[in-house]
Amino acid sequence: MDTGRDTGPDGQRERAGATASQEGLPDPVARSQEGLPDPVAHTTPEPPCSGPPSLAEADPAEEARSEGETPSPTPSLPGQDTGPRPGRPLRYGGLVRAWRHPRLRIPKRIALGLVLLLLLPVLAAGVALRVNYAGDPADGTRTRNRDALWLGHAWVDGRKSDADLDALAERLRGTGIRDLYVHAGPLEHDGSLPATAYPSAGRLIAGVHERLPGIRVQAWLGDELATETPDGMRLRRAGTRDAVVRSAGRILDAGFDGVHFDLEPLHSGDAHYLALLDRLHALTRARHVPLSVASHQIDPLPGLHSAAGALTGHPKWWSQAYFGQVARRVDQIAVMSYDTATPLQSLYGGYVAQQTALALEVTPKSTDLLMGLPFFHEDKMGHSAYAETVAAAVRGTRLGLSRTDRTREHFGVALYVDFAATETDWAAYREGWLTGR
Repeated sequence: MDTGRDTGPDGQRERAGATASQEGLPDPVARSQEGLPDPVAHTTPEPPCSGPPSLAEADPAEEARSEGETPSPTPSLPGQDTGPRPGRPLRYGGLVRAWRHPRLRIPKRIALGLVLLLLLPVLAAGVALRVNYAGDPADGTRTRNRDALWLGHAWVDGRKSDADLDALAERLRGTGIRDLYVHAGPLEHDGSLPATAYPSAGRLIAGVHERLPGIRVQAWLGDELATETPDGMRLRRAGTRDAVVRSAGRILDAGFDGVHFDLEPLHSGDAHYLALLDRLHALTRARHVPLSVASHQIDPLPGLHSAAGALTGHPKWWSQAYFGQVARRVDQIAVMSYDTATPLQSLYGGYVAQQTALALEVTPKSTDLLMGLPFFHEDKMGHSAYAETVAAAVRGTRLGLSRTDRTREHFGVALYVDFAATETDWAAYREGWLTGR
């Protein structure tokens, strides 16, 4: 992403121009034809004079300027540079006069109106988010011991040792984390899941239960949907949905304490996803384990997902109504409240506060609502590591909870992701959410 440009030389050498012959002297060619000597060629040049020039030697252009007249331009000779030189001011008078022309009055007003039409909503949204971040969180807006942590695939493929399990247990003791979403996929595009994807799952589950009694180990399953690209899972196919349900059953047979789904990009209003959740929830209820999902963000403005879909082909958000439909079909819903394209911490925190309030308004009180915290650091399109910090997300979560339902019991945060987290992230989680400072 590095960019650079070559710089030119510091300066250019000016080409010397020829001077016109002095007025009143006979043409040298004519004199040669008349047999007369050329005065220029045969006259010995006078030494330079340090004093002021005489009237006879004065520049006619200077005389004209002193008398208020416009000097006539000196004709250029071959090889003479007549363009603007460094230090010579450019004349913008013609451009200014053209810009002020009466015929441009209406086009200028239209252009200004279009600029304001684009900028004013952005400015208004920024002000609103900054206002959302103002104030102090209410007392009691801290962990309810229902938090979650996403764990990478290394925990189930044999790369993690018992020493790693000991370190994880030490890290999690005294926190509010109750659920671990361990990556055990991804699912195949047809909905199947090979057992070879999670060979060390049994050892992980037993090790966590031994070291951290009460913490649930859920299988994190996901795949890319074919909603915006030709390749991916197609939920509209009944056979694919059947395969996903069978895969969930097999993963529970392996000993997991629940199943957590993350299917992206999932467009708002997808009825096939709702039908899949109904079948999955029937399965998990029969097994007495939780069904959990990761969700897209909610429209910050009504209908924004439709506008984004029409303009970019990527409707990033869900409608608030669709979010509520999903939340009513699961036991846990974790909002991926990061990758927001906000440039400042205050704007990001205000955005998280708004997302928290919107989600609380439509999530059943019996469903655990978790707000995602960015335990990763990237600078890419849509994500600024400077703006999207754990501290800002925690404060925004507490502000949204304070204003909407501060006594809500089924509420928490979800930390994404273990392998990218820093000590600063863990400290911000502890100080902001565990102690509520």
